[in-house]
Amino acid sequence: MTQTPPEDRRGPRPNDAASLLTAIVTSSDDAIIGKDLDDIVTSWNASAERLFGFTAEEMIGQPVFKVIPPDRAEELRDIVSRVHRGERVTHFETERLTKDGRRIPVSVSISPVLDESGARIGISTITRDLTELQQMNQALRLREALLQSMVDIVPDALVVIDTRGVIQSFNPSAERAFGYAAAEVIGRNVSLLMPEPLGQAHDGYVERYLRTGERRIIGIGRIVLGRRKDGSTFPMELQIGEVDIAGAHLFVGFARDLTARQERERRMAELQAEVIHLSRLSELGHMVSAIAHEVNQPLAAIGNYIGGIRRLLTDDIPPVLRQAIERVAVQAERARDIVSSMRGLVNKEDRPRQTENLETLIRETSALALIGTNQTVGLDLRLSPDAMFGYVDKVQIQQVLLNLIRNAVEAMNGASASRLTIETVRMPDRVEFTVADTGPGLPDTVRERLFQPFVTTKPDGLGVGLSICRTIIEGHGGELTAESPPDGGTLFRFSVPAQQEAEGPKT
Repeated sequence: MTQTPPEDRRGPRPNDAASLLTAIVTSSDDAIIGKDLDDIVTSWNASAERLFGFTAEEMIGQPVFKVIPPDRAEELRDIVSRVHRGERVTHFETERLTKDGRRIPVSVSISPVLDESGARIGISTITRDLTELQQMNQALRLREALLQSMVDIVPDALVVIDTRGVIQSFNPSAERAFGYAAAEVIGRNVSLLMPEPLGQAHDGYVERYLRTGERRIIGIGRIVLGRRKDGSTFPMELQIGEVDIAGAHLFVGFARDLTARQERERRMAELQAEVIHLSRLSELGHMVSAIAHEVNQPLAAIGNYIGGIRRLLTDDIPPVLRQAIERVAVQAERARDIVSSMRGLVNKEDRPRQTENLETLIRETSALALIGTNQTVGLDLRLSPDAMFGYVDKVQIQQVLLNLIRNAVEAMNGASASRLTIETVRMPDRVEFTVADTGPGLPDTVRERLFQPFVTTKPDGLGVGLSICRTIIEGHGGELTAESPPDGGTLFRFSVPAQQEAEGPKT
């Protein structure tokens, strides 16, 4: 078997070691520069050529200060002095000059070069270009600043916790929602933001999730109660996500205070109930008026018949029969007085009119009418800018719109596409409204009698709504009509007086 010569086992020969060192210096990605004790360049590798733009022939034998910015010369002399005292300078960040005059950020490591006796004969400098690294750091700082800005301005409270439930981050919206400053809660358990018994049970929820992976709120969201610093509670919509950053498992919670939204919904529900109540009262009044009109005719006939009977009575009629006829006559007259009184009570109200913002009226009424519907209805408002104001009784026009919108929604129940369009157009002295739906349209048997009292297509309707609407619009000097467009559905059209010139708009 061939044996390795003894000298090969002792390591590379001096010439081989020098060749290896030269190869390392030549192939290094860092600029490696050698200089003597007078700062004259003695070696200049290929990476130095690429970094500074000077070739080795241009630099060897030249002062190293050719690549040192003038304002950094004293800095270099101080570093060299430290090296002469035996120190090593590593990863010192500074700037250098290129051949074309550019200043570039660099990291410099400087160490002495010693001869065989240990005497300093020169200095070795390893220079690394930091341009790309600084650009990456700048981009990273920009992204961090952008993310922080987004976190700071996001309207939802953002709370970040670790797997122990300890708060790591608390944004300004969270400070406003919970009443704590970030410094007061960071490092504390998130349970202080929850009312009992949720607070005590929270850590158990986290532990169970980490152990089983079963999600009950993470990625799902739910409405829960939050607890403020003053101990009061408030409803909030909570969404939780999770993230792993450098091996750290964190949970990110977004909480939205629902107090204002629930108050708006409560107020909207109250307004809807109020408008519906007024509508019902108005319907009742009109129905009473219609009934009184219908009943008054047979009562008049009864009175006429009794008058005729009186003239036919003879003197020999039994007193008891004459007395009975007189009592019938008295009661018939009493009934007519009651009916007349009821009609007077219903019709005596003279509601004031004033200039109203029709856009606001339409938006409020449509929002009220669509609350609680069991179907998705697309609302298309086409409101002309020059038809914004009308001289109307606001409550009565709201009642008309509410009735038409509710009828349209009910008509579109089950339709493949439910769309409600409300449009206003300015006429010379009036504002014209159209309310159109995409329902099945009006049956021929109903269209001609649509506005008569007690005519309805609803199984449980009284049939007085549209009759009342027509009365209201006629009271405003207009006309309520119904059309069946060629492309289907039903379109109602009516008009009201435009804003009077003498009065400014009421906003």
